[in-house]
Amino acid sequence: MTLIAGELPAERAVAVAGAIGAAAPDWLAPERACDLFFDGDPAAAERAARSILGDAPVDCLVQPVAGRRKSVLVADMESTVIENEMLDELADFVGLRGPVAEITRRAMNGELDFAAALAERVALLKGLPQSVLDEAYARIRVVRGARALVATMRAAGAETALVSGGFGCFAERVADRLGFDRVICNHLDIANGHIAGTVRAPIVTAATKSETLIALAEGRGVAPADTLAVGDGANDLPMLLQAGLGIAFRAKPAVAAAARWRVDRADLTALLYAQGYRQEEIVEPQL
Repeated sequence: MTLIAGELPAERAVAVAGAIGAAAPDWLAPERACDLFFDGDPAAAERAARSILGDAPVDCLVQPVAGRRKSVLVADMESTVIENEMLDELADFVGLRGPVAEITRRAMNGELDFAAALAERVALLKGLPQSVLDEAYARIRVVRGARALVATMRAAGAETALVSGGFGCFAERVADRLGFDRVICNHLDIANGHIAGTVRAPIVTAATKSETLIALAEGRGVAPADTLAVGDGANDLPMLLQAGLGIAFRAKPAVAAAARWRVDRADLTALLYAQGYRQEEIVEPQL
């Protein structure tokens, strides 16, 4: 069991250890993240831990000790490695942020077909000058820990991929900025310097994401159990369920409920602590 928080009092970690029959906490980062090693039923241990933690802002992940460090990382982009939903940002330029954000929310919660919702939102952007893409990119806010996650896993020899239902005009630049090895994404059609209101085929879907994860594992000669996936929306769920460690990160309710592992409070360095990385092993790239 790994406990992760912005601030994790030692006495609380000790209390959880006692409740699940674990030895003293093994601190990965002082008063921030620790491992608790135990034998027994994982689900029962997690229930016991959560009964002690209550509403405290602590993430709790339970998994086998063997094979924790993964050799493939596949990450979603929007609301995962960046805080933004870029279609919502673009809709702001035509005064439709509210309605488009609601479509985004419903699509990411699995209430709407992803491809249909994508086409509906993109059609609303038809006629916007191409220059707004750069203006929207300037609004991007990288999620804390994203750079460290990618840099640390690459330093350990892992392959990293950003696989997004978003657009290349953003995803390719974000991938380069964060140091991903590869990027797979959708592409907006542009006509005469303006957004055409359509998306170039083929569309990156939930199936694309899970297929990419499997293909990368096969390319490395490893099993799906040796992969890590992270995302927040319904189109991420298939890859989260196929990965050896599939983490729903600050996810939509339907996704959080279906995923085996979730991180709701910590930043993306939680994915490193979940793999047993210690604070001194984490690579913090310069901006």
